[in-house]
Amino acid sequence: MAGPTTAERGERRKAESGPPRPPLLRRLPRLRTLIILIVGVMLAGGAAAWVLYLSPWLRVEEVPVSGVDVLTEREVREAADVPVGSPLMSVDTAAIEARLRQKLPRIDSVDVVRSWPHGVALDVTERTPVLIVEGDGNDESGENDKQDGKFVEVDDDGVRFATVPKRPEGVPLLELTVSHGTGLRRFPADRLVREAVRVAGDIPAAVARDTRTLRVRSYDSIVLELSGGRTVTWGSGEKGRAKATTLTALMKASPKARDFDVSVPTAPASSGS
Repeated sequence: MAGPTTAERGERRKAESGPPRPPLLRRLPRLRTLIILIVGVMLAGGAAAWVLYLSPWLRVEEVPVSGVDVLTEREVREAADVPVGSPLMSVDTAAIEARLRQKLPRIDSVDVVRSWPHGVALDVTERTPVLIVEGDGNDESGENDKQDGKFVEVDDDGVRFATVPKRPEGVPLLELTVSHGTGLRRFPADRLVREAVRVAGDIPAAVARDTRTLRVRSYDSIVLELSGGRTVTWGSGEKGRAKATTLTALMKASPKARDFDVSVPTAPASSGS
């Protein structure tokens, strides 16, 4: 007896397997997995947000301060005004840095860092004076606006950053004795102060310790007044390293001289004894 034909076998398989499943039913397991993943991510994100912003575990409790010298830790904390008790994650570190720079000009730079789990650390770098100006210093007209018993500190960028009641030891006094007229129109007082700062940074260390006053008459006429009534005619701030090397050699060669001229470092001179 002959078996079923190929066509008959095909019809039988169709009848056994039933009608094809709709496309939506085939996608259901995949959609279910995707929904579970999305819900899981949302729950994890919500839990993380609660821990970071709403929980009592990660809140500001400490504000450690480091790097201060003249300033006190208390001054820095008060100026920073860190919101103690707030969520550590919500602290605006940029705003804290801006407040410190505005309220405490002595600060040159500051790093504001979240110190998990309970701190906001303030690492301060203070400005260091390289020159001191009597009173409020010189304005653009060259007039000296003095305040008795007060001195203004100037850093290595020429920034006047703090007024102090007494002159710091080892910091030269800057005096601008510029004549009115063409000199100040060509080189304003702030430019001359920056030039003086440039010179102060080039003075040899041994000479810097003895420098009492740095007198600026014009851009290219800067004179150092040392202890013991000695003077150094430095000239402009150009070729500072060459002038420093020449001055060191000149002082060794003429230890009893009182006046030294290194304004042209290739042709130095000394006089007096």
